[in-house]
Amino acid sequence: MSLEQKDLSEILEAAVVAARLAGQHALEQMGYVKAVKKNEGELVTQADAQCQKIIIQRIRETFPDHGFIAEEGEEGRMFKRAPLSDPPIWWAIDPIDGTNNFAHGIPVFTVSVAALFEGEPVVGVVFQPAGDSMFTAVKGGEAQLDGRRIWAGDEEIGPLTSVGLDSHFDDALPAWVCRIIQQSRFRNFGTTALHLAYVARGGLVAALMCTPKLWDIAAGVALAEAAGAVVTDWKGERVFPIDLDRYEGQSFRLVAANRKTHPDILSRIKD
Repeated sequence: MSLEQKDLSEILEAAVVAARLAGQHALEQMGYVKAVKKNEGELVTQADAQCQKIIIQRIRETFPDHGFIAEEGEEGRMFKRAPLSDPPIWWAIDPIDGTNNFAHGIPVFTVSVAALFEGEPVVGVVFQPAGDSMFTAVKGGEAQLDGRRIWAGDEEIGPLTSVGLDSHFDDALPAWVCRIIQQSRFRNFGTTALHLAYVARGGLVAALMCTPKLWDIAAGVALAEAAGAVVTDWKGERVFPIDLDRYEGQSFRLVAANRKTHPDILSRIKD
């Protein structure tokens, strides 16, 4: 079974509206909410749950039977509700990707909303409220920024190009990551979704990730792949499709890069 273009267009419209509503609310709340420690190394604010509720309510207005996997559940766990729709459609939602920035008054955060069919992201939206920047993608179509096509490009790692680096690595930085940092300009925006969006736009030649969850990457992967980039795990294998019925918050180790840079990074990992 496949989704018709009309279905994808309706899903995209709902995602864009939901992301914008949540992003506007987050901007209004920034500086007025307190942050608490969710678990080791992560903060959460009241705005995270509020924005997630805004997104889910808006999507349910159009798609009441769709399912959800989202970051903010009870007692620090993820939120999960299985779809009743036929075909089953899941949504992966990070209401504020970059909560640490948001909690400290740094307006570099995103709203990440993706729809998944048969375990694959088919619609991806990453909204950066502070810049009013809306990144969108539909499987089989273009990646766009504010309605204009974007492309991952073909620049290589070098002294004038930038690589996005995850905020968290399990232990010390691997030697291959250190070498890439030495040979390029590394960036950390504090939001995985924005790293992936800028790989799609060509602003980053690559993004290296060690600990993201499904809700951090689903929309960004849709963007990056629609823009001609390649996204795999560190062994060079695609992480999608994912068995969403069994997903319980596992992390991924990912490399997202344009087609020229991706094989270069994989070769560095293997060395």
